[in-house]
Amino acid sequence: MATKTSSATPAATPAAAPTPAAAAAGTVGPSAAPARRRRDRNHRGITRWIVLAGAMIVAVAMVAPFILMVLNAFKSPADYSAGGPLSLPRGLYLDGVIAFWERVNFPVKLWNSLWTSTLVAIFAVLLSLLNAYAIGVGKVKGRLWLVALFLMANMLPQEVLIYPLFDMARMVGLTDNPWSIVIIFTIVQSAFGTYLLASVLGTFPPALLEAAQLDGATRWQILWRIVYPVVRPTMSVLMIFFFIWTWNEFFIPLVMLTSNDNQTIPIALSSLQGDRMLDVPTLNAGALLSLLPTFIFFLIFQRTLTRGVTAGAVK
Repeated sequence: MATKTSSATPAATPAAAPTPAAAAAGTVGPSAAPARRRRDRNHRGITRWIVLAGAMIVAVAMVAPFILMVLNAFKSPADYSAGGPLSLPRGLYLDGVIAFWERVNFPVKLWNSLWTSTLVAIFAVLLSLLNAYAIGVGKVKGRLWLVALFLMANMLPQEVLIYPLFDMARMVGLTDNPWSIVIIFTIVQSAFGTYLLASVLGTFPPALLEAAQLDGATRWQILWRIVYPVVRPTMSVLMIFFFIWTWNEFFIPLVMLTSNDNQTIPIALSSLQGDRMLDVPTLNAGALLSLLPTFIFFLIFQRTLTRGVTAGAVK
């Protein structure tokens, strides 16, 4: 008679019950990791909201002057006198824009500013590249002192430079000539550009340059085929900054350009301020017209600026 044999496989052991402390902490079970991530996300969310609120306050503080400028640019003098700068205009008042356009001959001033700013941006970037290539890549003795000298020259106030600059312009026959502004600001802006590009090219890999020299490349070929593609994003950022900086310059163009036909937009805008009376709507309308070209320029080259600033962040 056959006898029953016991099964060889052991019975499954029940899982250990979690302790009350672990169950309360939420660290046991398949849903423990998502719960921890949700808790961490909620914890970080408070900080994000605080940062977002601070950023919104800063943004409102920065945008508020531009909003006031737009409101007062289309406000009549009677509305401004009755309600002040914070009141809304009762109607669309365009006489201030027309008055500024006709009084200062705005198309001529716009062309002068565009012409000088564009030439300065192009020439200053090219000069900065050549100087930085000689200092950062070339074997120039005392290059650290040269970079420091360029940085110190960029920190000099314009009031210190105006008398020798005006005297030199008079000696070479560039008094009341827009080319004097182009030459002066090309040198001034290239001081900062040389300092920045020389610092970038100082970390350029020497092995890459030596390989190009072994392949028979000349110095100009190394500059335009190897160095230039690397620093092109930085040069794009410098060109945008040089254009805007030259556009906003006031003191040196005021001294150098004496005739009305050669003056730039900031000088024309200052002509609206009198000694005893001030037409605030016309002044705001002029400021709005002066801001629009640079705002459009920034919108066009915004992607270039973003790419240039973030270049090199990810290899």
